[in-house]
Formats: sequence, structure tokens, C-alpha cells
Amino acid sequence: MLGIAAASAGFVGTMLPSAPARAIVVFDPSNYSQNLLTAARTLQQVNNQIRSLQNQAQSLINQARNLATINFPEIQAITSTLQQIDLLMGQAQGIQFRVDGLDQQFRQLFPQSFNQALTMNGQVVAARTRLDTEMTAYKQTMGVQAQVVENVQADAQTLGGIVSRSQGAEGALQAQQATNQLLALTAKQQFQIQNLMAAQYRAQTIEQARRAQAEIDARAATTKFLGSGSAYTPQ
Repeated sequence: MLGIAAASAGFVGTMLPSAPARAIVVFDPSNYSQNLLTAARTLQQVNNQIRSLQNQAQSLINQARNLATINFPEIQAITSTLQQIDLLMGQAQGIQFRVDGLDQQFRQLFPQSFNQALTMNGQVVAARTRLDTEMTAYKQTMGVQAQVVENVQADAQTLGGIVSRSQGAEGALQAQQATNQLLALTAKQQFQIQNLMAAQYRAQTIEQARRAQAEIDARAATTKFLGSGSAYTPQ
């Protein structure tokens, strides 16, 4: 019986399959925390790098804005108006706006001495020449004044355009350029005012010189008419 039981047990053991061995998973909380902390730090470094790249990109954009330029189409109009003023100033007759030859021109027109050999017709012609020179000077002054008034009307539009670009300046360079444009407009206005004053003073000077010359000629003519004062000698 014992033998039969042993044989049966052996037979059953050969008939039943053996159970496979299973691995036991071991969870380490400290190692998991360390890995999680490392991942968080890595993510923070990536975020920092992204922010740095964003800041660099914004810095490049700002630099591009600071280096951006603006056009100044009014500079041609400003130069053209100054050339028109110069053209009018160059039309001065009799006594021109040039240092070379100024003394000679002034002496010819205003000799400040009465030439006794000059005929009455010659005296009239000389006086007429001085009067014509005076009238021409005032006409030239009025031409400069009219041109300045037209320029002021055009400058109002120019100023509006410059101010608009100044307010819309994106960077430091554009703001500086707008400032330079305003300074150019101011300088142009000062130049034309100086020319206007020069033309006005020239006309006034010619008028005063003509009056002074007329007085000199009148005194000389009176002296010539009266003679030495001893034309009649009593006997």
C-alpha cells in the first residue's frame, strides 16, 4: 500500500505542470523622489532657456527699431525754397549783395561831391538813376517778402508732417531724425529771415543815401548859383 501510494504520488507529480517563478517588484520611494526632482529641475532649466531666447529675440527687435530710419521728403522742398530766396537776393541791382566792388558801386551812385562840369541834364540823369535804384531795391525787398510768406504757408504743412513722424517714431534713431528735421526747418526759416532783413536794410540804406546825396547836390547847386557873393562891385 505504501508503495502504491508513493508510485501514485510520483505519477501525479509527473502529470501536473510546475508553476512559473514570478519576479517581485520593489518600489523605492527615495529613488522615485530623486528622479522626480531631477525632472523638475530639468524642466525649469528648459523654461529658463526659453525665456532667455525670448528676451534675446525681443532685444534684437528693439535694436532693429532703434536702428530703423524715416524718410525726409520735405528736405527737397526746403532746399528749393532757399534757392528761390537766393535767386531773389541775386536780383539786386545798382548795389549788389557782394563785398567785392561794393565801395566802387556806392561811390558811383553816391559820389557825395558836386561836379561843376556836370551839366544840368547830367545831374537829372544821376538823380534819376539813384531814384530808380531806390525803387528797385524796395521792389526786390517786396519780392523777398512775398516769397517768405509763401514759404511760411508751405512750412506749416512741412511742420505737420515732421511732427506726425516724430510722434510715431518707434526707436531712438527715428526720434533723433525727427528732431534733426525740425532743426533743419528752423534753420531754413532763420536763413530766409536773415535774407529778408538784409534786403530791407539795403533798401532803407539806399533811400537814406539818396536823400543825403540830394542834400549835398542842393547845397552845391546853391553855392554855384550864388557864386562868391561879390558878383556886384560898387563903383
